[in-house]
Amino acid sequence: MIKIIAVLCSLSSPANCHEQIVTTSDFADLSVLSCLIGAPQLAEWMKQQPAEQLLAWRCVIGKQDGRGA
Repeated sequence: MIKIIAVLCSLSSPANCHEQIVTTSDFADLSVLSCLIGAPQLAEWMKQQPAEQLLAWRCVIGKQDGRGA
């Protein structure tokens, strides 16, 4: 399984950033290549985050266990 970890920053306070696992059914069959080039689904997902901007993302292969990636 491939997961995208997005780094999001608040538009009102750009220094206020956090990581979030991108979760949506659109990413269920994501390939490594699609993830690395910035999956088109990521742009659609960002439309649901109107108060934040995408600073960066990374691809994680396997299970995310909460200890960082």
